Amino acid sequence: MNVVCGAVVIQAFQLTKVYDAGDRPALKDVRFALQKGEFVFLTGASGAGKTTLLRLLFGAERPTRGQLYVNNRDMSHLHGWALAQLRREIGVVFQDFKLVPTQTVAENVAYALHVVGMPDRSIKRRVTQTLGALGLLHKARTLPPKLSGGEQQRVAIARALVNDPVILLADEPTGNLDADLTPVILELLEQANARGTTVMVATHDRHLLATYKKRVLTLQQGEMDEDEHFQSEDITRVF
Repeated sequence: MNVVCGAVVIQAFQLTKVYDAGDRPALKDVRFALQKGEFVFLTGASGAGKTTLLRLLFGAERPTRGQLYVNNRDMSHLHGWALAQLRREIGVVFQDFKLVPTQTVAENVAYALHVVGMPDRSIKRRVTQTLGALGLLHKARTLPPKLSGGEQQRVAIARALVNDPVILLADEPTGNLDADLTPVILELLEQANARGTTVMVATHDRHLLATYKKRVLTLQQGEMDEDEHFQSEDITRVF
C-alpha cells in the first residue's frame, strides 16, 4: 500500500494490536490519518485502546497487523538508531510521568535538548522559559519525588514541550491537575500547535471536548468508532 506523503504526518491502515493470543485485540482495524499541524483529541472509555494507540505511535509497541506510518516511517520495521531518531521528533506525556527521580526538575526537562546537542546557554534559556510558563521555575532544583502528583505532571508536560517536537502525544495530560491549571496546559499545547506541532491528546474528560472544539477520534473496545469535529450536545454519546 502506498503512503500518502506531504502533509500527512500520521497514517494508520487496519492497525491491530493483540497482546496475548486468544485475547480480545487492544486495537482492531483502526484507520485514520493526521495532517501536519492538526490538533486532535483521542477519546473513549477506560480500556478502549487510547494508551495502546499512543504507545504504537511512539514505537513502544509494534503492530500485530496492519500498517502505521509516523512522519513517513513504517513503525513495523523501525529499530535501533532509526527508532531513536524518530523519538527525538516526538514529545510524549505519559500517564505515569516517567521522570528520572535522581535528576532535578530542570535536568529532566533539559534531557531532550542535550540529546540533540543544543548549546548549554540555549538549553538554560529554553528550560527557564518552559518552566516559567508552567509555574515551576521555583522547583527547578527539586527532585521529582519531592513534588506533588500535579507538579510531576507539569514537569512531564514541560519535558515534552521544550524541544518544539514535530508530534506531541499526551496521555491524560490534565488528569492529575487542579481544574484551574487545565486551561494553562491547553493553552501551552495550542501554542505548540500554532508553531506547527501536530498534537494528539488522549482524554476521557468530557469538559475538555466540550470546551475546546477540535477534531475527535473516538475508540470503542479497540475499534475506531467515530472521527468527527466534536459537538457539545454529543458529550453523552461518546461514552
